[in-house]
Amino acid sequence: MGQWHDLLATIARLAKGRRVEKTPPRATVPIACCRSDRLVASRGRLQQCACSFWGLQTGRNPTDRGKKGSKHHLLTDAQGIPLSIELTGAQVHDSQPLRRLVSTIPALRGKLGRPRQRPAIVQGDRAYGSAAHHRWLSALGITDRLACKGTPHGSGLGKTRWVVERSLSWLHQFRRLRLRYERRADIHEAFLFLGCALICHRTLENSFC
Repeated sequence: MGQWHDLLATIARLAKGRRVEKTPPRATVPIACCRSDRLVASRGRLQQCACSFWGLQTGRNPTDRGKKGSKHHLLTDAQGIPLSIELTGAQVHDSQPLRRLVSTIPALRGKLGRPRQRPAIVQGDRAYGSAAHHRWLSALGITDRLACKGTPHGSGLGKTRWVVERSLSWLHQFRRLRLRYERRADIHEAFLFLGCALICHRTLENSFC
């Protein structure tokens, strides 16, 4: 295209020289801006602003200077195999998804008879040890080993609860799950389920080796 005073000339001006046609009629409706500019001035330069990049099911992380993020809540068996998982905002307390995690345990086939769907014992740290959770688990016939709030350390749960931390470490070895890149929560949850499936597959594969 021709230039005019070091700038691109308009389409209408170039049309007079019979080099291009006139400006075509607008075929689409202009897209309304739904968020602020991604580039913001900071320290004498322009930086990329995340804006609403993190999407749904995110919140201000109290342990990371209030940055937006998500939290993975995982429930495993005694061997560390994932049974249920949930995605919430970073500001959601650990105790809130407990009932949903226990209620969504799939039916596990083992011995002959009806598939088992409720665990015999549920373990957890002090974040889960509320009176309401104790009553709810007791009504389901589940023995709880939730550390009570206000009690001194030394409950002994660290000897068996480390398998959950190990499974979370395995899960976050996948780069797609270590940092959330998706705005849509359902897409990130799909990657979570895929990561859990890979952990189950590797555990089953190693058991036959």
